[in-house]
Amino acid sequence: MIDRADVVFVMERKHKELLKQRFEIGNKPLIVLDIEDEYQFNDPELVKILQVVLSDYI
Repeated sequence: MIDRADVVFVMERKHKELLKQRFEIGNKPLIVLDIEDEYQFNDPELVKILQVVLSDYI
C-alpha cells in the first residue's frame, strides 16, 4: 500500500522510524500525527481526534 500512497500518515514518531527501516518510502511525505497509539480499532474518541487532525488533508 505504501507504493500506491501519495502521503503516509503515522500516529507516533516511532512508527515513522519503523516504516523507514522496513520499507522504501522514497520522497513521499511521511507525516507524524503525534497521537499516542493507545486506542482500539474504530474507537469513537480516536475517530474524533483524527477528523480534527486530518481536516486539512481530507
